Amino acid sequence: MSDGSVDIQHEARAKAYAEPLETLNPAQPELFQNDAHWPYFDRLRSEAPVHYTPESDFGPFWSISKYNDIMAIDTNHQVFSSAKGITLPSLEAEAEMNKRPTRSSFISMDPPRHDEQRKTVSPVVAPANLQRMEPVIRERAGLILDNLPIGEEFDWVDLVSKELTAMTLATLFDFPFEERRNLTYWSDMMTNAPGHGPVTSWDQKRDEVNACFARFTELWNDRVAREPQFDLISMLAHGEATRNMDQLEYYGNVGLLIIGGNDTTRNTISGSIFALNRNPSQYDKLRANPGLISSMVSETIRWQTPLAHMRRTATEDFEFGGKIIRQGDRVVMWYVSGNRDDEVIENPNAYIIDRARPHMSFGFGIHRCVGNRLAELQLTIIWEEILKRFPVVELVDEPTRTHSIFVKGYETMPVVIPRRS
Repeated sequence: MSDGSVDIQHEARAKAYAEPLETLNPAQPELFQNDAHWPYFDRLRSEAPVHYTPESDFGPFWSISKYNDIMAIDTNHQVFSSAKGITLPSLEAEAEMNKRPTRSSFISMDPPRHDEQRKTVSPVVAPANLQRMEPVIRERAGLILDNLPIGEEFDWVDLVSKELTAMTLATLFDFPFEERRNLTYWSDMMTNAPGHGPVTSWDQKRDEVNACFARFTELWNDRVAREPQFDLISMLAHGEATRNMDQLEYYGNVGLLIIGGNDTTRNTISGSIFALNRNPSQYDKLRANPGLISSMVSETIRWQTPLAHMRRTATEDFEFGGKIIRQGDRVVMWYVSGNRDDEVIENPNAYIIDRARPHMSFGFGIHRCVGNRLAELQLTIIWEEILKRFPVVELVDEPTRTHSIFVKGYETMPVVIPRRS
């Protein structure tokens, strides 16, 4: 960690513990962008694991910060519903969304509709299909790595993390391969606020997202006119529970699948480079024993936590952790905090690639990440191929992080590969 990072951490800790507990607010994008959110969650887990923030740029909300409490909320979909949204949008974003019809997706539904729509797309990430996809992903990972410059600084996020996930997502959609980076661009459009990522204004964001949905309308029409195929759009277009969905619901599912297939895997691939460089003894351990790749992948998903939170809305008054959560209250499950809970995970701030410990980055219950095995497969393959080629991938400067309380990731990550193996 650089001296500047140490200063930021000290300052963040001082601020987190100086603020009155009653108004403590972890929902600050700047904290995540500066990697300065940790002391806020340390304090919440210690002093108020079920905590109410009355005012913020995201409105009032409850924070659930401990592992087992998060699991209890996540698995109680009867009381804690996804139907009103799964993220905590800013008040500004919510005002923009209220200007036009909302787009729901199956992750923002309760049973039975959730179960019917999830079941429609699940076969694309079933074990048999992942086995078919593995050689394709491996070939593409090899091509990406073989084209990287040696001895020159480059951006790992752009040339590797984004490229591999865009290729895989294009395959899942049977999306035109030459247009694959549009999927990355549209994902960034959907998840960023104006002034961050590629988004310059709310109007531009709306226009670009509409362009995305127009392209996917063309693809829907194409798939409807053809025999069912084994891709996500065809599955939605021909699925019994989805073929008659209205246009906005289709758009909601497209947005979910683009973001879900892009941000999580891409930011964990980048996170693995960052974590191994910040923990060189673990990098040495991995190089000495590539058989640890699988446990390294799991540890990186925990340590990175690519999606910082999920939100639910209470359907009734409910006592939890000694507090009364009222009907209609928004409840934020901070996965990023649960993954650092020392009551469940020993020495949780350490990055230990051969630990056999749980993580909650994929969630629990009916909304557990449908593509978790595909994410693990991509991460496993890219590291198997990296270790065949490069003795080291060196981080040369601090990465720039995403300005978001939801997507916990990296905008850029400057690296150098000194030589090939």
